[in-house]
Amino acid sequence: MSASSVPIDGPAVPEAAEPAHESLLTNRVYLGMVMFLGSEAMLFGSFFTAFFFLRFTSATWPTDGITLPVEATGINTAILISSSFTMHWALVSVRRNSRFGLVLGLGLTLVMGVTFLALQIHEYVTLGFTPSTNAFSGAFFALTGLHGFHVLIGATLLTIAFTRASRGHYSSESHLGLEVTGLYWHFVDVVWILLYTVVYLL
Repeated sequence: MSASSVPIDGPAVPEAAEPAHESLLTNRVYLGMVMFLGSEAMLFGSFFTAFFFLRFTSATWPTDGITLPVEATGINTAILISSSFTMHWALVSVRRNSRFGLVLGLGLTLVMGVTFLALQIHEYVTLGFTPSTNAFSGAFFALTGLHGFHVLIGATLLTIAFTRASRGHYSSESHLGLEVTGLYWHFVDVVWILLYTVVYLL
């Protein structure tokens, strides 16, 4: 066979396969947060169980004379749900190395989280009953107060993340702390959707 009949490019060489995406669950810090949130889910589950027990063993529920601000809290719920979208935007932005989207997304999430807390406190002040009024009020304040405490922790984490993002501490290659904060915040939002449905609507 003459040299001219040999293919110029030679035998085909397969391209190197791209490295597989590494799951965040392989990271001990992220996995630790997942396990922590699992324990928090059980904690909230015990509170919900107590709430349902009181509800189905009471003759009237809620007790006569007690009304909840369903519409106003619905607006507050919309604010908290919206904060999950801005948190997601921040996470997508950092993966794309977009500092503007990261800082703005975190800032909006933090503002909405603080707004939620402020409106929740205002609701407490204007409800017209206290935790010691009756069984319903005790269960109500226990559940919403536990959730409010978690929102406060989340707002603290967001403040730290926002400060670091403003100083350029995150990048697409290094933002584990932001991923953990986002996971926690989404958990808080999901719990509130369940809480609002069970306590205010049903």
